[in-house]
Amino acid sequence: MTLVEKELWQRVDNALDRVRPAIQADGGDVELAEVNAQDGTASVRMLGACVRCPMSHVTLQMGIAHVIRENVPEISYVVALPWEDDDIAFV
Repeated sequence: MTLVEKELWQRVDNALDRVRPAIQADGGDVELAEVNAQDGTASVRMLGACVRCPMSHVTLQMGIAHVIRENVPEISYVVALPWEDDDIAFV
């Protein structure tokens, strides 16, 4: 991982720290899995109650992706990594 990628990772993870308390209050969590500086993609994994929550796509789009893009403009896409046979969600 290059210095630029490490710095970008830290900025995205710091952005996630802003939304984590609200997600954790509902029994879920989110972790940063990957940041691709070349294509501007951050991959996250939903945890806990978020895994099968029917509203997790709203949390991803309106909460997580919004905060990441607001704080890290280099990130254009936020991807929720799938669990088992789920499809990948892009927002």
